[in-house]
Amino acid sequence: MDFNVKKLASDAGVFFSRAMQFTEEKLGQAEKTELDAHFENLLARADCTKNWTEKILRQTEVLLQPNPSARVEEFLYEKLDRKVPSRVTNGELLAQYMTEAANDFGPGTPYGKTLIKVGETQRRLGAAERDFIHSASLNFLTPLRNFLEGDWRTISKERRILQNRRLDLDACKARLKKAKAAEAKAAAEQELRLTQTEFDRQAEVTRLLLEGISSTHVNHLRCLHEFVESQTNYYAQCYQYMLDLQKQLGRFSGTFVGNAESTSPPAATSPPAVAAATLPAVPTIPVVPTIVGVPNTVAEGVLNPNEVKPPASGTRKARVLYDYEAADSTELALLADEMITVYSLPGMDPDWLIGERGNQKGKVPVTYLELLS
Repeated sequence: MDFNVKKLASDAGVFFSRAMQFTEEKLGQAEKTELDAHFENLLARADCTKNWTEKILRQTEVLLQPNPSARVEEFLYEKLDRKVPSRVTNGELLAQYMTEAANDFGPGTPYGKTLIKVGETQRRLGAAERDFIHSASLNFLTPLRNFLEGDWRTISKERRILQNRRLDLDACKARLKKAKAAEAKAAAEQELRLTQTEFDRQAEVTRLLLEGISSTHVNHLRCLHEFVESQTNYYAQCYQYMLDLQKQLGRFSGTFVGNAESTSPPAATSPPAVAAATLPAVPTIPVVPTIVGVPNTVAEGVLNPNEVKPPASGTRKARVLYDYEAADSTELALLADEMITVYSLPGMDPDWLIGERGNQKGKVPVTYLELLS
């Protein structure tokens, strides 16, 4: 018990001495040992790394999980060291609703078929989003969080110890200046040598930790490359899924429009919703009058490119927006950014045009083109 009391009294004396030294420094009544410029630069660099790492970490978490309630739930599971339960993504939930709606409306109807196709794509998008979130969390968020909760805490602890050693050193210097008697000066000099040694040792430990920030930057750079690669793969998957869906809807659009028109009241009503959604926001191609030599099967969606003759007027240039793979011999395969000549024929589906490239010709979907004036 006596030992604990003495230690408590000693600790209280040290704390009071540091508090006095700190207060006098703030009031400009005491000298302060300054660190060298290189050490100050290391401290500023470490603080900057910590601040920006926190901001990047928090905003990346918002990017991956916009729902704040879900983020709080994941944080609690992490602190309790429990596995976060699997959560359905918004795309997967939308796919479920579309599939159920298609079953109610009839999977054989045009609307039902389209809902099923779109629902399948939304499910694949949701699965891709889940994989991206998992990969980004593992390869990017976890290293950033480990730095803040591990290395930075160690650095902060050693910096606090260095601050205390510096206060002790300056307090010893002040006592040495105030000492008058020879014995008091000798004791103060001995104490000063000890505190100076402890300060130098702690400064070296702290310096090594601060210089390790360079290795932290290298590690975070590698993690950043992995994050960008994961994000690139995710967006590439999404683009490919939507491109495939667009091709499927483009091929089925003729059937859907035909069925919708057969059930619509008068022919003068507004165009079907599916056809209107797929038309680009550009002037339409003028319909060329009936051309001699073109069979009536064009109106039925059957086209023999060899039997089609380009009109004397009404043709336009178009730039291809995406690659397109021809489904059969009546269609023309397209490459992105190439220029082709297009025109329409009487009775053709409004979602399709006749495209010509040199000696090649065939049907092309309007949604893959940018019509030029």
